[in-house]
Amino acid sequence: MNRINQKLQEDKKLLSIYFTAGYPEINDTITVLEELEKSGVDLVEIGLPFSDPLADGPTIQASSTQALNNGMTTELLFEQLKDIRKSVTIPLIIMGYFNPMMQYGIEEFCEKCAEIGIDGLIIPDLPVKEYNEHYRVIFEKNNLINVFLITPQTSNERIRFIDEISSGFIYMVSSASVTGAQNSFGNEQSEYFERIAKMKLKSPQIIGFGISNSDTFKQATKYAKGAIIGSAFVKHLTKEGVKSIDKFIEKIR
Repeated sequence: MNRINQKLQEDKKLLSIYFTAGYPEINDTITVLEELEKSGVDLVEIGLPFSDPLADGPTIQASSTQALNNGMTTELLFEQLKDIRKSVTIPLIIMGYFNPMMQYGIEEFCEKCAEIGIDGLIIPDLPVKEYNEHYRVIFEKNNLINVFLITPQTSNERIRFIDEISSGFIYMVSSASVTGAQNSFGNEQSEYFERIAKMKLKSPQIIGFGISNSDTFKQATKYAKGAIIGSAFVKHLTKEGVKSIDKFIEKIR
């Protein structure tokens, strides 16, 4: 069974952390992953930096730019991760844009992910229909879960279709804006969380965008299986480097 599905079966609210590979320093990728696991994080999304990250807010965009300037590439990330399963056991997801994966070759990219022990991919700009018609067979052959995003504007019909073809969790974007930390959620977001919960989807939902502290984590996980923290953690790395990762995670739980 895929590690993501094993984790989703656990009787707990899940904390997923996003960070950009090769940030703040080019060789920090493995250290960050190992420290996150030691700190009790349940899943990690490894951001593959891209020059035009449409869904990302300024904090993550800046980290992507710095990682690219540091020399991070798809090939280097795979090289860094080649022995990751000797030290890290939690589910690992690569989050990135479709263009770099196409340049690498979709089949080759998926095969490499399977080889080094990546469990899933999040590709915000890969259309659901395109995936289902052209790439699903490649993902399934390599035991990779493709995680789809929904937003408050996603129609119920589309949500049902995403739920139908999903084999892991659904990434539930808390708002229609780009990524970024918030201190709390408003009524509109709470109503959206409730609306999705009432749909009784087969796929668990994990909420991302705007989770930054214990309060927003608890608000999000009241309605969903887990929550994802990205910008707030990247800000921590910007300020502290790879030190005190455990202290950051302690404040969330």
